[in-house]
Parts: sequence; C-alpha cells; structure tokens
Amino acid sequence: MTLIHLSPFDLGLASILVLLLAGMSWRLRLGIERRVLISAARSTVQLMLVGLVLKVLFAQTSLPLIGLMALVMLSVAGYEVMQRQKRRYRGVWGYGIGALSMFLSAFTVTLLALTVIIGVEPWYQPQYLIPLLGMLLGNTMSGIAIALDSLTRQAWDSRGRIEARLLAGGTWDDAIEEVRRDALRSGLIPIINAMATAGLVSLPGMMTGQILAGSPPMEAAKYQLLIMFLIAAGTGLGSMAAVWIGSRRLFDDRQRLRLDRLAAANRSS
Repeated sequence: MTLIHLSPFDLGLASILVLLLAGMSWRLRLGIERRVLISAARSTVQLMLVGLVLKVLFAQTSLPLIGLMALVMLSVAGYEVMQRQKRRYRGVWGYGIGALSMFLSAFTVTLLALTVIIGVEPWYQPQYLIPLLGMLLGNTMSGIAIALDSLTRQAWDSRGRIEARLLAGGTWDDAIEEVRRDALRSGLIPIINAMATAGLVSLPGMMTGQILAGSPPMEAAKYQLLIMFLIAAGTGLGSMAAVWIGSRRLFDDRQRLRLDRLAAANRSS
C-alpha cells in the first residue's frame, strides 16, 4: 500500500469545514468565530514550518539542531502550562515548575525509550526522537497543567482547613496531603481514560497515522501501545514532580501557608 499524497487543493477542501464552523458560530452568536479562524491559521503555519524544519533535521541528523528544537518545544510547553492555570505562581515559579517537571519526566522517558526499548542508533535519530518527544511533551503538558491548576485552586478554597491542621501541630506535608492527592488524581484521569478506551471508542493518533502511511495494523498497534505506556509514565512522573514542588512552594520554612505566592485569579483560564 502506497501513501496517498495530499495536494493543496485537498487541504483547501478540508478547510471549508472550518470556515463552515466559523460561520455557524457567527450565525449562532457564539463569539468564537475569530478564535476558530486564528487557531486554524496558526495550526497551518506551525505545522508547515515544522514540516520544513523536520525535513532539514532528517537530512542532517545534527545533535545541536535537534537539541535546539527540543528546547523550543519544552519552552513553549512550559508557557502553555503556566497559561492554563487560574491561579498561577508568582515570578519564575509560574513557568519553572511546569517546565522543570516536563524536562524531568518527558525527556527521561523519551531517552529511556530510544536507548533501551527501541534501540535506535544513534539515539538522537530525529525520525524517532522528535515525534516521541512531541507526543510525550504534549500529553505530559496537559496532565501537569490540570494537576497544578487543581492544586492551586483547591489550596485557595481549602485554606481555612489547611491552616487549621497547621495550628493543630501538623506539618505542611500533612496539611496539604488531601489536596495534593486530589490534584494528582485530576492530572492522571485523562491518560487513564485514554488507555481504557483506546481501540474501542477511537483509534489513537499514532496508530491511525501509521496505518494511513501503509504500516501493518499489528505493527501500528504495538507502536501505539508503546506510546501510550510512555505517555502514562511521563504524565504520572511529571504530575508528581509538579505537584510536590508546587505544594512545597505554598509553604515557607516556618511551615506557614503562603497563598500570597499565587497571583490573582486569571479570568481567561
């Protein structure tokens, strides 16, 4: 089976559906037609640019260039994590917690997969590294953003109960344990649901892409399983790191709750 190449005309036909969606939004006065069109335009430009960059990387297999692209991906993901929080941390912590947690989890799991599980030579082969890292960063980003948002929201709402536990002699770890557990659960639920319904409700993205490209269905299924296991591990490790660092940041060295380290509620979240 050969890959069917899409022409600009084919993509133009598909874009009509997006224009139709924007028109429906305008007709129903939803007020999101501008965002729909901007998002579609951004995705078009971003994906075309990524395609050109990957074409260069695949031809050269240059470690410095691959490292630069991975750094850009991490930087953007860290910014997105910060933007998705209603009550974000002040200062560099607002960006640093998410970025550091994704670096520790997504990069570690990707390196493990490339060197131990898949056994790519060299390990920084862009055909494997960039797609794997992209999928891990994208899903880990969502899990960490949800977990951190849940942590800060619940800490703010439960501040009376947390301070009561501190006054009763509890440590900061004991006082926020319940909030931290709920935040971790929130961050992990999406990937757990995705694994539970994979193949029944929908075919996951990587498996669909490989099948469309002509790969045997069983081989595509095995690669998709690998990706889902890696994403689950990356999301879990990243969420745990982010929630632990974030919860520790909410208390000072004297075990006092410091909600002043959170910025005012971001109404756009």
